[in-house]
Amino acid sequence: MNIKYKDLFFVGIQICLFACFILDFTILISISNGLKTVSLFIAITGLLIIIVATIQLNKKISPFPTPKNKAILIQNDLYKYSRHPIYTGIVLFVFESSFYLASVYKSIISILLLILFYFKSAYEEILLQDKFPNYTIYKQKTSYFFIKMIDLCFKKGKKNAILVA
Repeated sequence: MNIKYKDLFFVGIQICLFACFILDFTILISISNGLKTVSLFIAITGLLIIIVATIQLNKKISPFPTPKNKAILIQNDLYKYSRHPIYTGIVLFVFESSFYLASVYKSIISILLLILFYFKSAYEEILLQDKFPNYTIYKQKTSYFFIKMIDLCFKKGKKNAILVA
């Protein structure tokens, strides 16, 4: 795998944001116990998605957007429903952990991670499309993320879209 400058840039920012997420600055808000319970459930779901998607990639996983030289296009299991299940799981985990902990600081870091994953995955999609001729077909039948609401946000030029879960 030929690691490019953009690969290092995206992964470097990702590591910095993960480190910032681990650090804690006390800017807390009040959250009800019911909302905390829901947030904890969704955070655990996100963590499970990360674990399962990582296992499904096995040795093909890389933190870098550029596909490995001998990479194959995985289109089954979680990847049948989402082109980026690991990013989806991370975003669910960090956002819901932020809500569970009622941390404004962690919520800001979560938003920055979402923005990072948007740009990183857009770059990754270009590279995957170049490497795999059938990626365009896969892209048409598979969601960007699991949640259609997020899909609609990432589809450019989509106006007055109907929200479907």
